[in-house]
Amino acid sequence: MRKIGIKIFTFYVLFLFVATSCVGTKINKNKILVTNVPVKAQNLDSIAITNTPILFDLVSEGEKWVDSVYNGMSLDEKIGQLFMIAAYSNKDAKHYAAIDKLIQENKIGGLIFFQGGPVRQAKLTNRYQALSKTPLFIGIDAEWGLGMRIDSTYRYPWNMTLGAIQDMQLIEKLGTQMGMQSKRLGLQFNFAPVLDINSNPKNPIIGFRSFGEDKFKVTDHAIALMKGIQSQDIFATGKHFPGHGDTSKDSHKELPTINASRERLEELEFYPYHKMFHEGLSSVMVGHLNVPSLESRPNFPSSLSYNIVTNVLQKELGFKGLIFTDALNMKGVSDFKVPSEVNFEAFMAGNDILLFPENVPATIQKFKLAFSLDLFTEERLAFSVKKILKFKYKAGLNSYKPIETENLYSDLNLVSNEALQYQLYENAITVLKNTDAVLPIKNLDKQKIAYVKIGDDNNDKYVSTLQKYADVTVVDDKNIDSLQVKLSSYTTVIIGYHKSDIAFKNDDLRVDELLKIVALAKNNNVILNVFAKPYSLLAFDNFDSIEGLVVSYQNSPISQIVSAELIFGAIEAKGKLPVSINSFFKVNDGLSTEKLNRLGFTTAENVGMNSQILSKIDGIANKAIADKMTPGIQVLVAKAGKVIYQKSFGYHTYDKKIKVQNSDIYDVASLTKILGTLPNVMIAYDQHKINLGTTLGTMSPIFKDSNKQNISFKDLLSHYAGLPAGLPFYKAALNQSKKPSEDYFRKIPEVNFTKQLGDSLFIRNDFSDTIMKMIVKSKISIKKEYKYSDLTFMILKDYLEKTTGKTLDVLIQENFYRSLGMNNSSFNPLAKFDKNRIPPTETDAYFRHQLLQGYVNDLTAALEGGVSGHAGVFSNAMDVAKIMELYLQKGSYGNQQYFSEKTFDDFNTCYFCAEGNRRGVGFDKPQLGTSGPTCGCASMTSFGHTGYTGTMAWADPETQIVYVFLSNRTFPVATENRLSKANIRENIQQVIYDAIIR
Repeated sequence: MRKIGIKIFTFYVLFLFVATSCVGTKINKNKILVTNVPVKAQNLDSIAITNTPILFDLVSEGEKWVDSVYNGMSLDEKIGQLFMIAAYSNKDAKHYAAIDKLIQENKIGGLIFFQGGPVRQAKLTNRYQALSKTPLFIGIDAEWGLGMRIDSTYRYPWNMTLGAIQDMQLIEKLGTQMGMQSKRLGLQFNFAPVLDINSNPKNPIIGFRSFGEDKFKVTDHAIALMKGIQSQDIFATGKHFPGHGDTSKDSHKELPTINASRERLEELEFYPYHKMFHEGLSSVMVGHLNVPSLESRPNFPSSLSYNIVTNVLQKELGFKGLIFTDALNMKGVSDFKVPSEVNFEAFMAGNDILLFPENVPATIQKFKLAFSLDLFTEERLAFSVKKILKFKYKAGLNSYKPIETENLYSDLNLVSNEALQYQLYENAITVLKNTDAVLPIKNLDKQKIAYVKIGDDNNDKYVSTLQKYADVTVVDDKNIDSLQVKLSSYTTVIIGYHKSDIAFKNDDLRVDELLKIVALAKNNNVILNVFAKPYSLLAFDNFDSIEGLVVSYQNSPISQIVSAELIFGAIEAKGKLPVSINSFFKVNDGLSTEKLNRLGFTTAENVGMNSQILSKIDGIANKAIADKMTPGIQVLVAKAGKVIYQKSFGYHTYDKKIKVQNSDIYDVASLTKILGTLPNVMIAYDQHKINLGTTLGTMSPIFKDSNKQNISFKDLLSHYAGLPAGLPFYKAALNQSKKPSEDYFRKIPEVNFTKQLGDSLFIRNDFSDTIMKMIVKSKISIKKEYKYSDLTFMILKDYLEKTTGKTLDVLIQENFYRSLGMNNSSFNPLAKFDKNRIPPTETDAYFRHQLLQGYVNDLTAALEGGVSGHAGVFSNAMDVAKIMELYLQKGSYGNQQYFSEKTFDDFNTCYFCAEGNRRGVGFDKPQLGTSGPTCGCASMTSFGHTGYTGTMAWADPETQIVYVFLSNRTFPVATENRLSKANIRENIQQVIYDAIIR
């Protein structure tokens, strides 16, 4: 022992000389220098550890490769394998050259990449691998995806968000995607998952990086993520052993203490490791922690402790994989000793790979000196180096191929990433309170909803998605009393707490924010939605006044969209709280909510569609605009109840001053027939007020004794009644000079002249009676054949208004639009909406002599004051999709049954197909021959309508697809219908059907 002591003393004297004289490293004399580990670290290959399975056995060729490489290495090369150096792809040539030098001169074994970009990193990886005699390990700390470290890559939810998910298949799927991306970027290690059980809510560095505080849930999630990662031949790393969850200090800044007994550590912190080892975890990262129950030396980092790294982790727990230190530049260990001393002691403690070490050249000199003094043996060195080489062979580095940089960005940012992101948030978002079933919001026709923002981060996606479901008003006032006054008339107030989604940024509620929420909750029916870590709720004394409480975990765009879906019932709540919130909510709390059959939002891939094919719609729409077939377009596609494509193109007019937005409102022309009139007719049919055989004379007394009295309801709505296509009703309002007669028109509203058809143009209120008299007296075709006629729906409008005592515009709002949340749909939109939201349809040079913006384009509908059965509705693609989805669901939407399934089936039947008439009862149907309204790809059960202004709405029960196309192709003048001749609507529909994954 005397000789050993002399060797150690000589070693440190010589090392101090080398460190101070040769390298210039300053030594803090107050810090302990001599480690307390066995002088000759044991070779664990000779220790019988049987409680965990062997990770993998190499084939004989692999063993030969390992032995051959090891035996051909110099001592410097062997020692170099122990180092994994920090590398960046966003730094300058000086940094790159420094890495080159470490590879060439110090023979380092690997790199851990931090900030930069994927293509730059790939090129540097190729460069560095080409310089290295022995292939390098390439790793990255990408707990929530490559986006954690490098730009232009995908970022998934944090572990705490994932901890709310109950479906482990989703977590494994996430791991698989992360593994695929890592492999594509030429990595072998992802330093994930985090196994720390976050039992301390004040933990400043783990927190949201943990799956939660329940050891079973943490373990289940970690195993699933690991399996996914390792299924792609990427090694996963469990961290931070022995457990970093129960601390209030950050090991990046100081050495945290874990004051837990050995028994508690075994029961809690070690639990995930026990399970993970049996599931094949490849590697472990040892944290920088002071754990008195495992290490007797005071304030001694666990990463340097032989007892923790070797005795506990390897011998007692039986771990056989690679062991990494946490980054050795962290203050939790780097402040303890000089870098080379820290690095050497980490190796002597039993670690295989020294991560992010400082001063590698000096460290290697220290290693060589120690080796010459027999302070560690060739056997100990071979134990780690051969293990490293085995993993390199397993990773395929024995036949390394450079990373292909072509298509790298697109390969890392596949649409499947976003598809999974939707699924993850759909399963994570958690409802903690739902007093009186305030969630989901129902009975939209009886609701008046306000939204109030708290916090300093973006809320655009949340608000815009909420407003796709209902008329949600954003209300704001810095003065709380004034805000309360503004909110007094609202039935429901949604409060969104939006904090930055940047990692480690403080998202605690400020005192003023907390007081504002509490005050609003006391005086209003409040739904509080927290787009922040659940620990932000710790600030509340109670939640008594809050009716609905939702935790959305993060303020990402998809989180906002999905959370709005939950608020209105497009999805149900599935998440469970991963941590406890004081005594109010326990870990695993989470309420389920009712799912309403309202349209939701997702990616195409989640409903069996190909988004890349769908993107071809963009080209068709843009070409139509470029060729001046129309100045602007809205397109929406939904499948299986989910909107998967919604875009707007072009401008309101060709002067390109106002871009088309998804919220803009178009004159939908003849879509009015199935959006405004037909739904109300179906109610009457459902109530047995009419049937398919009911005659027009029975429905409307004005048709008794006319040539139309025996026309059946079925014939009428199938355009099989012989009615003319239209009549020149406007002529009845002209004087002898063929100008608008003063008997019918006024420039300002007067008594009996309140129906407006343009700026400074009002028509006599009873002109509708004149129109109906002209229809009654009109001729009909003697030959029974298909002939499309607007008169059908003008007759139906008159029938509805006379039998209900309400005008059609009132009926459709009361019976459908309000309860459906079609808050962007209306006849005569200027009474409700800003004119700048409405693209103009035409510069009328033949009757009204003005720009038609917000006034119905169809002259006959205009003569009825903008409310007719065949035209007059203004809407946007989202609202149109709602009523088309209602049809697709056979009269049901939002769990409200508007009419029976039988009624829908009766109306969606083609009764005269055998006679060559494709029409259903009110609905248009696919062509029977080569030409017609569709691409020829929709099923025969599909239905819809087209409109004169360049519109189309179509739904297909067989594919569950809803397609909406809106435009103002009639602007500036309605001449040749080039949009129709070019089959723009049909070509887009063909793309939609081509996108179905079969």
